[in-house]
Amino acid sequence: MSSIIPAPIARQPWAMLAPLIALVLLGAAVLDSAAAGNFTTFAMSHLIRFAVFLTMASVMALFAKDIVRMVAYPGYAVIVVLLIIVEALGFVGGGAQRWIDLGIIVLQPSELMKPAVVLALARFYGDLPSGMIPTWRSLFPAGVIIGVPMALVLAQPDLGTALAIGFGGAVVMFLAGLPLKWFAGGAVAAAVIAPLAFFFGLHDYQQRRVFTFLDPESDPLGSGYHITQSKIAIGSGGVTGKGFGEGSQSHLNYLPEPHTDFVFATMAEEWGLLGGIFVLGVFFLILRWGWSVALASQDRFSRLLSGGMVATIFFYVAINLMMVMGLAPVVGIPLPFMSHGGSSMMTNMICLGTLMMINRWNSKAGRRGLG
Repeated sequence: MSSIIPAPIARQPWAMLAPLIALVLLGAAVLDSAAAGNFTTFAMSHLIRFAVFLTMASVMALFAKDIVRMVAYPGYAVIVVLLIIVEALGFVGGGAQRWIDLGIIVLQPSELMKPAVVLALARFYGDLPSGMIPTWRSLFPAGVIIGVPMALVLAQPDLGTALAIGFGGAVVMFLAGLPLKWFAGGAVAAAVIAPLAFFFGLHDYQQRRVFTFLDPESDPLGSGYHITQSKIAIGSGGVTGKGFGEGSQSHLNYLPEPHTDFVFATMAEEWGLLGGIFVLGVFFLILRWGWSVALASQDRFSRLLSGGMVATIFFYVAINLMMVMGLAPVVGIPLPFMSHGGSSMMTNMICLGTLMMINRWNSKAGRRGLG
């Protein structure tokens, strides 16, 4: 087969790409159904975006390690500046100020910050001498790298994205080898601060989301409507689902945002438990491949960068699935590769492009070792 398949195609990481393409195609089918069979409404743009960003990821895979290390801090700084510009000039949509209209594209800088924080921290800890990692000098700079964009994103306000930035950064710090007692202390401090942050730091609508998560049935037609309808859609799908295009919750407009945040509920109603298992299985394969790339990395920078990118994708998947099943408050996190939306697709394809790039670094290092 190696003589039949061109080498550039054979070298691609098909263990990740094949399940990914299958998931995107399923997402397009679900989006087509959510638009009542109008393929051009959501599904076409979904597939076009995937093709564009897959090409971008393939180009990213060709970058050299020295170039990636060189752009880590400048790239992070540019996105921080963009976040500041959002506060000054960004336009408001859905009650939040998160976007910059550049004419040819509407950019959400906070999405770019998720992989940028991981890259900056990987560079920081990759350059840090091993003996300094257990010291306070490894903690404060990292805290600034994470804290500044989190504060800017919280001001938009966008709690979900801020948490995603913090989660990716915390995972990189954990993988870098910071003492576990620091994480335990941070957890205790968070538990103490959480009540104050809830009552004095969160907006009213954010507080209502938490109360709704704890007791969605208390207001099923008001604040609990989203999650109640989502659980009805998922449960009514049964084992095999109602059939493609037969989802009453989305087609009769009971299910809110059936093409974005609640796309998994739309899928589960029509494809049932079997469809849900397929989606979970695909994400498992993608994340397992990404983690294998991290384990195979030859240096600390590559390991931290790949581990942080896997964590970023995992956060998207875990929070969205927990959200639509009522296991977490609704925070507006889309489901990667299935939800309609360019920002989410861009961020997750940047993460996969980075993993493809590190996978190429690992392959080159392995060939040199064999030589």
